[in-house]
Amino acid sequence: MTMAIAPRSRKVRILATLGPASSTPEMIATLFRTGADAFRINMSHGDQQSKIAVIQAIRALEKEFGRPSTILADLQGPKLRVGKFDGGRTVLETGSTFLLDRDPTPGDATRVELPHDEIFAAIEPGARLLLDDGKLVLRVVSHSPREITTRVEVGGALSNSKGLNVPDVVLPMAALTEKDRSDLDFAVDQGVDWIALSFVQRPEDLWEARKLIGGKAALMAKIEKPAAIERLEEIVEACDGVMVARGDLGVELPPQQVPPLQKRIVEVSRRMGRPVVVATQMLESMITSPSPTRAEVSDVATAVYDGADAIMLSAESAAGAWPVESVAMMDAIGVSVEADPEHGDRMHFTVMKPDPTTADALAEAAKNIAATVSAVAIICFTTSGSTARRIARERPSVPLLVLTPSQETARRLGLLWGTHAVHTRDVESFEDMVAKSKRMALRHGIAKAGDRVIVLAGVPFRTPGSTNVLHVVRIVGDELKGHHSQV
Repeated sequence: MTMAIAPRSRKVRILATLGPASSTPEMIATLFRTGADAFRINMSHGDQQSKIAVIQAIRALEKEFGRPSTILADLQGPKLRVGKFDGGRTVLETGSTFLLDRDPTPGDATRVELPHDEIFAAIEPGARLLLDDGKLVLRVVSHSPREITTRVEVGGALSNSKGLNVPDVVLPMAALTEKDRSDLDFAVDQGVDWIALSFVQRPEDLWEARKLIGGKAALMAKIEKPAAIERLEEIVEACDGVMVARGDLGVELPPQQVPPLQKRIVEVSRRMGRPVVVATQMLESMITSPSPTRAEVSDVATAVYDGADAIMLSAESAAGAWPVESVAMMDAIGVSVEADPEHGDRMHFTVMKPDPTTADALAEAAKNIAATVSAVAIICFTTSGSTARRIARERPSVPLLVLTPSQETARRLGLLWGTHAVHTRDVESFEDMVAKSKRMALRHGIAKAGDRVIVLAGVPFRTPGSTNVLHVVRIVGDELKGHHSQV
């Protein structure tokens, strides 16, 4: 029996990563009830076969709770690593010279293999090489096709296959590895809703993924490379959504530069109408502790005040000891911030200028009219989801109920701010549209008798991209029996 869940009281969405601590059907259902609006599957860990049962468990939520489910598959991307050391590890002394070369012989305190041709092709004197999440810093002195000579600026212990970051140059490397292509094909075959592409450096990086997806999923660009910031607007234009991946961004840039960049990425994404997710280390201490630090709570709250569409849990929900408590804490922070009377004003520091289209003009008008006539919700009919994205971009003060005949669209909208999507049959006429709006508003608990709602749709019906009608509707008490009146 379907037990429909009422729309969330908060508008910011919660994206929870699934993993060893949270991959059973029972735990996934508990996280959903607790507040997770969408689920991230990290393709960096585990094999493809193990993901099938997780995806099926997420989809099973739709029958149990009567709501679309949302799945994001996050591709690993090109991971740069050094080779191996004699004995498994070494110590690099600050001020010493260290070579990176193509020799596969196990390394020592003076050299190690670097199995990445693209770094040799692009590196320049003066560039930094960051090892082991930035714990060690090398500065390039000189280079040849087979050897890079560096000076150790920050030394320390270094072990086999540690990660390498190259923040100062754009590397001529494909955004998709062979593993990524295989994982992407798998994810699309399994019907996931979003594909997240790691280490995007330029808009061209998104083209191959877009082609391979073939319109079967939405494409999210993870911003975690300094090079991406230089072409941020082009990248945002080329994708369907954006993730502020603060982990690697904070390795490749000084940590103090990350907060203003986060605000800029959120602002650009909002202005361009792309859902934006703020991710990484949001409640990091809750991996091992049942409660977060005050600083972590403040960090999550800042993302909500900035108007991010979604906030994400990584290891907290995937591998931590307190996955349910982590989701509950995110939910509580979102509800608390949105209850702040100043929340709306702070969020609207980002000025939205509507594009010169009928749909944008109506989306802006819907927000303003809802406030003027004290409407309790905005209802929109959409096939592609573009009308919903336009309305959500305005960050209206009331919930957005989206009615769509496309199950794929309903699922993708799980990451969109303030949106409750319902997969339902299309309407045939203006009268049908008004009657259905009222029925759905009552059925899903977003309106009651006497309330006004704003309805947006396109006439002729079933024509994508034709939003041209805004209607103010008053709901009377017996709508569910088929009666209706309109204002």
